[in-house]
Amino acid sequence: MDNRAEVREFLMSRRAKVTPEDVGLPAGGARRVSGLRRSEVAALAGVSVEYYAKLERGAIAGASASVLDAVVCALLLDETERRHLLDLARAADGIPTSGRPRRRGAAAPAPMRPALHWALDSLTDGVAFVRDQYQNLLATNELGHAFYSPVIGDGGRVPNLARFQFLDPAAQDFYPEWERFAEMCVGSMRVEAGRDPHDATLQDLVGELSTCSDTFRRLWGAHDVRTHGAGTKRFHHPVVGELTLAYEELAITAEPGRAVIVYTAEPGSTSQERLRLLASWQASRRAEARRGEDPLPEPEAGPAPASADDEHA
Repeated sequence: MDNRAEVREFLMSRRAKVTPEDVGLPAGGARRVSGLRRSEVAALAGVSVEYYAKLERGAIAGASASVLDAVVCALLLDETERRHLLDLARAADGIPTSGRPRRRGAAAPAPMRPALHWALDSLTDGVAFVRDQYQNLLATNELGHAFYSPVIGDGGRVPNLARFQFLDPAAQDFYPEWERFAEMCVGSMRVEAGRDPHDATLQDLVGELSTCSDTFRRLWGAHDVRTHGAGTKRFHHPVVGELTLAYEELAITAEPGRAVIVYTAEPGSTSQERLRLLASWQASRRAEARRGEDPLPEPEAGPAPASADDEHA
């Protein structure tokens, strides 16, 4: 990934999102470009038009922290966007930001430590899994294995949430809010690309998805960045139906780039009942596999809740 091109397209895309009214400037007459003009950003940031134009051409190496902060304020960047711009600037200066060793070529994920498996297995009431910076699903607890069965498939390769999202038609059913999930996935990958633009594994994944998915290519070109530490998501599981789950993302400090994500349901909700049903179904399947018997049929999921608000009814 070309750092100068990344800087140029990120700054241009952010400038296009800010209107004069957003920053207290008169709209004026007809504009040839959407958003602010370069001269307006330069004035707001307190730098010359020539200097800001240089930054927007991608020549960000050597830019001071005060100038970058001024640009952040002028473009109304949020915290994730601010960190992304600083990551791009550090990469231009040759300063690593990811905290991870640089890979010379694409490589298979490093093995999981046994202690991480034990920690996942200790979580029994929710879905728990480990995901890396490439959207690989590295390990799950027992309930997580059942929950992500559409993603894991036959286990022929390391399951990847981005490939599932954009290349598997089953994702449209699994994610009722598919477009939202797609934006979140690409936004997270954009953050990683800013941290280490020379990562060959990430480059290969982006190239594959850009070639195979028009939607991925469009979202990647938007240069939106997002982080997702906590929130609520909706799923439609093929076994138990509609689920509304809260999630928490916990960074693994011993292994930069990897995180434990836990999905839980509100106590007493329909979603909690369905998670328990899924856990029971998975336990039965495991027991039957050990005995060499045919698996039980999938349980009836019952009617899906009309909306997330019903979880609180």
